[in-house]
Amino acid sequence: MVDKVNFLIVGAQKSGTSALEKYLEAHPDIQLAKKKEVHFFDNEEYYSSEVDYTKYYQFFAESSRTAKGECTPIYMYWRPAIKRIYEYNPSMKIIAVLRSPIDRAYSHWNMERDRNSDKLDFSTAIRTESHRCREALPLQHRVYSYCDRGFYTEQIRHIWRYFPKKQTLFIKYEDLKLNPNVVIKRICQFLCVSESDPIKEQKVHVRPYVEAMNESDRQYLNEVFTSEISQLEQMLGWDCTDWRYKTGYFKKYSLKNLIRKLSS
Repeated sequence: MVDKVNFLIVGAQKSGTSALEKYLEAHPDIQLAKKKEVHFFDNEEYYSSEVDYTKYYQFFAESSRTAKGECTPIYMYWRPAIKRIYEYNPSMKIIAVLRSPIDRAYSHWNMERDRNSDKLDFSTAIRTESHRCREALPLQHRVYSYCDRGFYTEQIRHIWRYFPKKQTLFIKYEDLKLNPNVVIKRICQFLCVSESDPIKEQKVHVRPYVEAMNESDRQYLNEVFTSEISQLEQMLGWDCTDWRYKTGYFKKYSLKNLIRKLSS
């Protein structure tokens, strides 16, 4: 009998999940899928008839390791996926890394632009997103969902409808980036595996932007996500002040320059 997959990294896209996967694959007690982004639970074709889990297991080599998992960042966002995961394994442990939804949106758009999947400039793309995404209804849009993917609180509520909180672990992107060893220690405890040796920082999928997000778009997204960020802080007990700080006027100007500008 095949051992079931017992943990998943479900999101969020463009939030350091590739680096996290690299950290975990070096652990002697953790087995990861042969490829990143298996896309089983969000594959509508697999679920168009009776589901065949042998198609899932083909992505895993035989192993006696304690923790068996995979990383597909769309699972958190793809609404049918969470129920399917629960039906597969109600004891599944769920891990998600969450990044500032503003910076995540810009990183997402840059990726789609590099893939030639979106010809619109960022300003137009985020302001016409709701209209463009209608073509995917009743499902979510895989490409143009720059803002929609950043409304984390509803996605978390949806996860908690199926899985108890003790089976979920949410990680702040900045913590993973600045203190990866601390984060990996938490994950090891969560997965009930031995603590890993100190790790070296991973820089995976680092794409240089042609230009930084302009202040107008940053302010627009700040207004879009202000309430969402506050709700997330209350939900997870986080301090997301840094997400707010990076989204407004004060990031662009030092206090001295700001006073000079206002006085001119």
